[in-house]
Amino acid sequence: MTPVNNSTTRFVAFLRGINVGGNKMIPMAKLKTMFESLGFTNVKTLLATGNILFDAPKSTPETLVTLIEKKIEATFRLHSHAIVRSLADIHALVDRDPFKHISVTPHTRLYITFLATKPKSSLKIPYMSPNKDFTILKVSDTEICSVLTLNPSTRSVDAMQVLEKEYGKHITTRNWNTVKKIAHS
Repeated sequence: MTPVNNSTTRFVAFLRGINVGGNKMIPMAKLKTMFESLGFTNVKTLLATGNILFDAPKSTPETLVTLIEKKIEATFRLHSHAIVRSLADIHALVDRDPFKHISVTPHTRLYITFLATKPKSSLKIPYMSPNKDFTILKVSDTEICSVLTLNPSTRSVDAMQVLEKEYGKHITTRNWNTVKKIAHS
């Protein structure tokens, strides 16, 4: 990881729906250039699904979200919700390891859903879907930790619809392995 000077903070932007299912296609090189045009430095994209690490002058994530969303709309003519976290927050999440008590098999998928605002939900947590293939383990003010167990009738899109219905569309979900990669980038 490149050192960050004391006047900047390392952030991660998670863009919702970028390059997923053939929708909102944005080449990562162009996204990187767009972030650099905002004055951000040490910009790095991870995977092709809208994960961008960058250094920015100390600021609030909310201020950065507004700036990023407006620039995406102006540059690419599409809207994508952005959720911004400090890399320190991502490190803390990985260090907490919310899935440490989950027995992982080849059919297990671990997800972190990042929230833009404090959740308002009536679900009793832990929540288990009626067919018992999707569980919401934990909900905090900033993220949801969930587990999907694949079987012939299970689709991850169904689990994401549960999250969207309960928590709104201003969320974005990443596989736990992706979150760990980001923390170690």
